Amino acid sequence: MPVRNRLADLQPEITEWRHHLHETPELLYDVHETAAFVETRLKEFGVDEVTPGIGRTGVVGVIKGRTDTKGRVIGLRADMDALPIHEASGVDYASKVPGKMHACGHDGHTSILLGAAKYLSETRNFDGTVVLIFQPAEEGGAGGKAMCDDGLMDRWNVDEVYGLHNMPGLPVGQFAIRPGPLLASADEFEITVTGKGGHAAAPHEAIDTTLVGAQIVVALQSIVARNVNPIHRVVLTVGTFETDSGASNIIAHTVRMKGTVRALDPENRALARDNIARIAGNTAAAYGATADMVWEDGYPPTINHEEQTRYAIEAARAVSDTVIEDVDPIMPAEDFAFMLEARPGAYIFLGNGDTPMCHHPAYVFDDNAIPAGCSWFAELVERRMPVA
Repeated sequence: MPVRNRLADLQPEITEWRHHLHETPELLYDVHETAAFVETRLKEFGVDEVTPGIGRTGVVGVIKGRTDTKGRVIGLRADMDALPIHEASGVDYASKVPGKMHACGHDGHTSILLGAAKYLSETRNFDGTVVLIFQPAEEGGAGGKAMCDDGLMDRWNVDEVYGLHNMPGLPVGQFAIRPGPLLASADEFEITVTGKGGHAAAPHEAIDTTLVGAQIVVALQSIVARNVNPIHRVVLTVGTFETDSGASNIIAHTVRMKGTVRALDPENRALARDNIARIAGNTAAAYGATADMVWEDGYPPTINHEEQTRYAIEAARAVSDTVIEDVDPIMPAEDFAFMLEARPGAYIFLGNGDTPMCHHPAYVFDDNAIPAGCSWFAELVERRMPVA
């Protein structure tokens, strides 16, 4: 791969950073040691500004280019948090914290951005400003939104924002991206069905919420099958189903079920929400019960901006011989979506080779992907902010 020679030389050092972070995983916003590690490295590199505590525990670094003119401001983002998983990878630098693991490669993302920061601080071969964004709580805590809400984009006058994520199954060092939707939204719903509890031997004297709830579970699948345009993608899953009874001879008075909806566009996201409430309520009414639905907005779809995707592709082509420019979207969610709602930008996948998928206890980030990831960030900065 035509990666930057300096970044190839830095790979052993960046790998050491990654292994240290892997041994000491932290969850959600409780990434104090990780943030301190990032802050220390950035100060060692001589970046122009380091600000901790953005979005509670996020860290922002600033690297100024060669000229005094304002120029363009490019944001580069990495996530820092781990997952509540007991590691089973077998690596000699495995997590030292029981029940916590970097099973999604955020230690790799953080180390890659640190490597790019070291290189850009040394070379400063660009006109403009680089804003380094080290984000907490990607895994369900909406840390990206928290940093935006804390003034990230306006305070540092970010014009464009870019990020990457490793992708198991894609050869190491290759890239994959597409304009438009790349990852799905992730919302949650809870439905409470209320009927009339009773004795299992006298169902005619009760309103069986288990029966009603089961009918609702089946009926909800008609949203995807019959309400969503077949060429679009929506996933609706009921993940839990609980009654308020603990015995086989009781007809439950209430049933609660929880689920998730994934969609690639705002229109189908809203369609699913509205139809869940309608189907649950009407199905329950048909049996003499009631159903109340509570919807919780989660992450929006990750939608790449077309122009910025072209820039991301150009930088990737300079680093890798293989760049998939119209990869199929996938249905997991990513809170970089909030940053892409705030500013134009793009998100790209970096090949991690033939490893278990992210969130698996045997997942391993491939350190050989580090030079390509660092080089992509550096290439992107220098191409978007060339020295006059």
